[in-house]
Amino acid sequence: MPVKGRNQSAQALSVHGRLFLIDCGEGTQYRMVEHHIPMMKLDSLFLSHIHGDHVFGIFGLLSTLGMKGRQTPLNIFAPPAFGPILKFFLSYYGDGVGFEIRFTPLKMKEPEVILETKSLQVEAFPLNHGIETFGFRIAEKEPPFNVHKEAIEQYGLSLTEIGTLKRGEDVLRADGSRIPLSEAAYKPFVPRSYAYCSDTAPFPEEAVWLKGTDVIYHETTYLQEFADQGAQRHHSTTLQAAQLALDAGARKLLIGHYSSRSARTEEYEAECRSLFPESYATSDGDSYEI
Repeated sequence: MPVKGRNQSAQALSVHGRLFLIDCGEGTQYRMVEHHIPMMKLDSLFLSHIHGDHVFGIFGLLSTLGMKGRQTPLNIFAPPAFGPILKFFLSYYGDGVGFEIRFTPLKMKEPEVILETKSLQVEAFPLNHGIETFGFRIAEKEPPFNVHKEAIEQYGLSLTEIGTLKRGEDVLRADGSRIPLSEAAYKPFVPRSYAYCSDTAPFPEEAVWLKGTDVIYHETTYLQEFADQGAQRHHSTTLQAAQLALDAGARKLLIGHYSSRSARTEEYEAECRSLFPESYATSDGDSYEI
């Protein structure tokens, strides 16, 4: 239900020069303008399910991209039920869309890679929400080694030797000497990962599938006192989300998708922190670095 100052589901994720949009609730394009998120750079759109609070912004966004003259194809990953919605949109408003929409229906029963680049991969996996619903996990791949600049001068490294170090190998020279990888090269970062889980009730496989994820966003529609309603409507409570983060070994839990009956997000955060201290109640416009 509409709540003042609290908009519908939509998240922008910037990773390695790519801009991903996860869900597209009502008014998403206005929020993108408000927060200076360049919608023309949008690479892919991931829709968890077709409930209105997660998709009612899609018509406006696609229309605006067309009006702005987008030419680059747009990837949309969504449940098969989104297909007729997209077909309806294109049949009435498609004349204004001058770019290709590449729709990939999600049909997996366990985690599957749906998008992969040299530096990252995106997995989709089924959630427990009464209708076909999917979560998403975005993870960086292990980066190649970087070579210390001073090592290049110190050892007089050739291009071939630099390539050897970047592959993670020691350099063995013709004279029998060895240049250890540990002295000449380093990993620029430890791969990071992010997962989006909304909407869903708890289920046993979730923590297994998200094991080791750095940051998890998980819906907490209900405070714990309304756990019975959560079970009836296939949603999660604060403590259920916190337990998931604990079981998955996450570093941080972001929560959202609050019930319209609750105005104070501090209560949600406090309940989660009673079980998982690194829990943070999100608000519109918040930005997090992973």
